[in-house]
Amino acid sequence: MIIDTSAVAAILLDEPDMARFAELIAGADCRLMSTAAVPELTMVIEARLGAQGVEDVDRFIEEAAITLIPFDAVQLAMAREAWRRFGKGRRHPAKLNFGDCIAYALSKTSGLPLLFKGDDFARTDVIPA
Repeated sequence: MIIDTSAVAAILLDEPDMARFAELIAGADCRLMSTAAVPELTMVIEARLGAQGVEDVDRFIEEAAITLIPFDAVQLAMAREAWRRFGKGRRHPAKLNFGDCIAYALSKTSGLPLLFKGDDFARTDVIPA
């Protein structure tokens, strides 16, 4: 399963649906996230929780046994395609942002479902987890 930053943020920020995301991540056979997504996640969490947020992100990735996948040229091409098809400013209801395009690319290139919060990815052709 590919894990979007929105799912991890829900857990680290104690959002109402955090337990659902924690259970899905814990129960997954395979837990992957793009290295290109980690800075976005860190920025969101640190902005809300302060400097401790950086340690929280790193600890969560380690304890959840999330494998970080290097962002490569194949994912780059898919992320660009995601933005062209579903990106903000492209008149598509999904309105994917930069980080969304990164997660979409890893999901599509790996063939694995994507765990996410919200309805943006539901408006694309990605397989939901």
